Amino acid sequence: MRLQDIGRQKRRRVSLTSLIDVIFLLLLFFMLSSTFSQYSEFSLGDLAPATAPGSAGSPLFIRVSANQLDVNGAATPLADLPQLIEERDAPAQALISLNPDVSAQKLTDVLLTLRPINGLDITLLD
Repeated sequence: MRLQDIGRQKRRRVSLTSLIDVIFLLLLFFMLSSTFSQYSEFSLGDLAPATAPGSAGSPLFIRVSANQLDVNGAATPLADLPQLIEERDAPAQALISLNPDVSAQKLTDVLLTLRPINGLDITLLD
């Protein structure tokens, strides 16, 4: 090759086909890996302070696990929880115990279910 021909070499055009393929694969990956679920929010500041021991009504013990909800030792569906509490004479306090396998969303669902019940103090146990 001569010295004069070095400056005259034609540049090859960059093929964008592989770039488009990579962008398409990234788009496909992010579309398939994202979730479109809506999650609830619940402010823990809305929980009423616990009542003093010896107040009217016996406390209601609610145990929350990943697959089950127990109210005073009996398995209860989440949808039936408000009705069960309102049937009691004077539910003054609900003690909520969490199993280690409980997700934050499950706890939020339980708290949102208990929120509209008037006169119910909610305490989260460690």
